[in-house]
Amino acid sequence: MAKITKDMGIGQIVEEHPETIEVFSKHGLHCIGCAIAHFENLEQGCTAHGIDVEEIIADLNKAIAKGKAK
Repeated sequence: MAKITKDMGIGQIVEEHPETIEVFSKHGLHCIGCAIAHFENLEQGCTAHGIDVEEIIADLNKAIAKGKAK
């Protein structure tokens, strides 16, 4: 199973795994509709918004694992 990493683009993550949108919102990273999301990686977005990148990565990977189990 593919895992989300901090160097992946935010836009790429959402495009490939739409089930992660809820996780981004929960963490206060509302970059989904932002044009910058297509250029920033996850670590850059989290740093800019003061979000713990390791915590959101864990939650994003749980979301995609749950999505594949359906």
